Amino acid sequence: MMTFKAVAITVASLSVLFLGACSSGSNQASSPSPAATTAAEPKPSESAAPTSGDKMSSDKMSSNEMHGGHGGQVVEVGDYHLELLLGKESGETHMDVFLQKGETHEAVPNAKVTAQVQAPDGAQKTLAFEYDPAEKHYTAKLPSTAPGTYKVAILSDIKGEKVNGRFSFKQ
Repeated sequence: MMTFKAVAITVASLSVLFLGACSSGSNQASSPSPAATTAAEPKPSESAAPTSGDKMSSDKMSSNEMHGGHGGQVVEVGDYHLELLLGKESGETHMDVFLQKGETHEAVPNAKVTAQVQAPDGAQKTLAFEYDPAEKHYTAKLPSTAPGTYKVAILSDIKGEKVNGRFSFKQ
């Protein structure tokens, strides 16, 4: 009888330890790693941005898309927040990048921001963004409206610190 109780207590203790190990492992997987401060991929729900230039209404946006506050694709990179908004104009695509820092999403006005764009046909294009102090974001124009999927890597340099994010959109 004493041996049965000892075995039962041992099995119960091992079960608790096993469950504790499983749950702490999933928490570690969801926390950002130091390597994530240099590049990030958008989540699957963020991979397609509105392409018509119309902003999505808040009742149609996921919580990840609303997190940015502007209706664009969002990538969190360490302490930084990158958001890409697109607008179709005659013969080109207007691109806005909100580069913000901290939980309050304070605008970062003094960064060097560029984009490496891969068009649907595989052609590569580098765009330099300019900061708009009134709107507190960076802007550039992509001189292409060819249909298909575009891949965009936003590369920013903030006083020597690299903050990069990857996006994609369809036209």
